[in-house]
Amino acid sequence: MTGTLFEKVWDRNLVRPEQSDSPAILHIGLHLVHEVTSPQAFQVLKERGLKVRRPDLTLATLDHSVPTLRAGADGRLPYVTAQAEKQVETLRANAREAGIELLDLGDERRGIVHLVGPELGRTQPGLTIVCGDSHTSTHGAFGALAFGIGTTEVGHVLATQCLFQSKPKTMRVFFDGPVTPGVTAKDMALAVIAKLGMEGGTGYVLEYQGEAVRALSMEGRMTLCNLSIEAGARAGMVAPDETTFDYLRGRPGVPDDFDAAVADWHALRSDDDATFDAEIVIDAGAITPMVTFGVSPDEAGGIGGSVPAPANDSQAAGLRYMGVTAGQNLSSMKVDRVFVGSCTNGRIEDLRAAAAILRGRKVADGVTALIVPGSEGVKRQAEAEGLHEVFLAAGAEWREPGCSMCIAMNGDKGAPGEVVVSTSNRNFRGRQGEGVRTVLASPATAAASAVAGFVADPRDYVGAAA
Repeated sequence: MTGTLFEKVWDRNLVRPEQSDSPAILHIGLHLVHEVTSPQAFQVLKERGLKVRRPDLTLATLDHSVPTLRAGADGRLPYVTAQAEKQVETLRANAREAGIELLDLGDERRGIVHLVGPELGRTQPGLTIVCGDSHTSTHGAFGALAFGIGTTEVGHVLATQCLFQSKPKTMRVFFDGPVTPGVTAKDMALAVIAKLGMEGGTGYVLEYQGEAVRALSMEGRMTLCNLSIEAGARAGMVAPDETTFDYLRGRPGVPDDFDAAVADWHALRSDDDATFDAEIVIDAGAITPMVTFGVSPDEAGGIGGSVPAPANDSQAAGLRYMGVTAGQNLSSMKVDRVFVGSCTNGRIEDLRAAAAILRGRKVADGVTALIVPGSEGVKRQAEAEGLHEVFLAAGAEWREPGCSMCIAMNGDKGAPGEVVVSTSNRNFRGRQGEGVRTVLASPATAAASAVAGFVADPRDYVGAAA
């Protein structure tokens, strides 16, 4: 029987098929938890007298509420609110009581939840992976079926290691040909979202295929899958290959018999005659560095283009909020702040791209640039390569790992009315602070914009004298 990558992974983890009166039941191979969406779930288990069924298949980390500033002279971290600190303490207590491994502050493995799973080798092909976080789709880059779940579902997985789930449809997203120099995975992802629209992927699992996808590193593939949710999709997936296996080889969480695992993982690919429910084709060579101009990730265009006329009243209101008008060149937007980081673009490859632009240059007057590594491992690697020195010399801030400005829960945020060029995943109103106007972009574009003081094309800076 032929099938798609999604169908093969679904069948591997199927406990009970869908019934006429209920969804299917899936076994969950890895459950990731953090401090924001887990407290209520743990509380429900306590009230019902239930224990965590598989602590060994659960991994906890601290990322959303933790400050990215270092502790003060008194040794205390500058939590933005008492509630943020309580969330951290609550996860510590819950993990300790349940016997769940926690990557706590001070742990050299800690980081954003969607970085640490891959870094530790816990994210693997063929697994089902869930987390109380919508960007769990990141892990699909490894040929896993990964998606976000709600707080109630977090409790279900803690108690049973299973989840009720209706089977999604499949969509192939095929990139025809290679991308041109200077175009990144973030640009590819924004191009997909712009083509599909914010709800175009609703009900589907997207499988990314094509030469441009195969050419991506694992970091790039994670960025691509991370943003699948912004097109409304349930998940995004890339079939595992030698790039995947090379990334995982030697990491602590992989199977002891790694060669046997790789032999098994080779089968996780869509068959040549597999049937998808839908398909879109994108001319990879036509993609240019992308930026958003509205208040939804699908409102994006090539950096050399202009703001299109709004299609409806909602889009018109979004343009007014952003302070742009139809016909305005996308490169004319003035920038107040730049953020490089998040689960979308906080990996070592992303920091290298930003550093390549900032090396020998200065952040423009009036612009604040914040560089936040996604994990302790990324921070150590960046510092070993001297990237932090590049950022500091350019006038940017070099912070401790965390989610930071992506969701602005820890005190890292913009001021009302500011334009923030951000490498994160959402440009909704208020996402990065009340009244903040967010422009989504790649790390290279963000860095170029920091130097220029306005939204800038990174290709103008690559290879140019600093």
